[in-house]
Amino acid sequence: MSGSPTIQLGEVTTKVGSGSTPRGGEAAYKSTGTPLIRSMNVHFDGFRENGLAHIDEEQAAALRNVEVRARDVLLNITGASIGRVTIAPPHMDGARVNQHVCIIRPDDRLEPSFLRWFLASPHQQRLINSMESGATRQALTKEKILAFEVPLPSLDGQREIVAELEKQFSRLDEAVANLQRVKANLKRYKASVLKAAVEGRLVETEATLAHREGRTYESGDQLLQRVLEERRGAWIGKGKYKEPEPPVLDGLNPLPDGWAYATAEQMCGQIASGSTPSPESMFSGAGDVPFLKVYNLTFDGSLDFTVKPTFVSNATHQGMLARSRSVPGDVLLNIVGPPLGKVSIVPTAYPEWNINQAIVTFRTSSGLVNQLLAYWLLARPVLSRLERTAKATAGQHNLQVSTCRKLPIPVPPLAEQTRIVAKVDRHLSIIREVEAEVDANLQRAQALRQATLQRAFAIG
Repeated sequence: MSGSPTIQLGEVTTKVGSGSTPRGGEAAYKSTGTPLIRSMNVHFDGFRENGLAHIDEEQAAALRNVEVRARDVLLNITGASIGRVTIAPPHMDGARVNQHVCIIRPDDRLEPSFLRWFLASPHQQRLINSMESGATRQALTKEKILAFEVPLPSLDGQREIVAELEKQFSRLDEAVANLQRVKANLKRYKASVLKAAVEGRLVETEATLAHREGRTYESGDQLLQRVLEERRGAWIGKGKYKEPEPPVLDGLNPLPDGWAYATAEQMCGQIASGSTPSPESMFSGAGDVPFLKVYNLTFDGSLDFTVKPTFVSNATHQGMLARSRSVPGDVLLNIVGPPLGKVSIVPTAYPEWNINQAIVTFRTSSGLVNQLLAYWLLARPVLSRLERTAKATAGQHNLQVSTCRKLPIPVPPLAEQTRIVAKVDRHLSIIREVEAEVDANLQRAQALRQATLQRAFAIG
């Protein structure tokens, strides 16, 4: 900060120190008691209550040396959140911190809010990240914190800077809140489009068109029977052909005229999950056959293979993973969560792909447009049905492949399927464009915040 003297932080603080995890780890956390502040509670935009832990009197007494006072500066000193900083709110007076959070208590020459914003400034954040130490994870030591060079204008000067920053940030926060509301509205809009599609309210039905035009049409039920007959006629497997089970209709919503319910198994030639080979059989970045994991799936039907791209050899693909091969056009759904409901269509970038055991592939028949199935699986009414049948174990939700096969799905006439897909595509295209503009504005707001801090605490 030009024209202001600097001083080491240790000379203008009465306390700098971090705590520890209580005996027993997370098992010692209570629903009530003394709050224990962790790194997840400390954010640049303020203190967050989400995930706030509590400890009993005995554990709190053991951490008395890290008792928080209102308006203490809280700094994350380890891990991916290193450098995040905020002010302890009044209701956190008497709380404790664990080993990932450092209490910094300024003396009467240094305004806590001034120190908070200085530590959040781009120059100081770069310095903090350059000071990381520790063999296994990022860490910021007490000695390094005490040695921070802090500008020290007069108290009136500090308060003036803080007031101006908070005035500008208040305007930015309002703009960001408006943008976040737009994003939330877009999410609701997308859900309503998909719900309307799955309920037959998005486009005029084929039954209505055929009646108005005085013609016949192939109904969803007739389409289903044709698909089943074609499958029966094409059967070349061993043993007697086994008909796929029809859907259980209890509790299902009524469908528009001309639609029918079928199970996913009735309308798909293959529904299967994958498996994972040994670590030495997988390769990062390049290889013969791309191997997909849940993080490659998305919530909009696209597939993102830029995330940790993994490959397997042709020998592995054709050998131990032969039953989990996937081809362009297959619809993929994650069956391990939370969250469930990630859906992607396999693209044409490679002729064949493979999937792990947390993904199931649906290969649609000629009677079901694959994009329509993807939209069905993304729609809340269908996803809710899947979630109700998922088994929860140790916080993990698992869908059985058999559940996916028995999933009831609506089957409109084929021409109507195509119209529904086109209409959903148009809506989602608009949503994506608006989302991209909102995200760009959010990035501009963040850049402006950083530029404001950079100007306020410019050195030299």
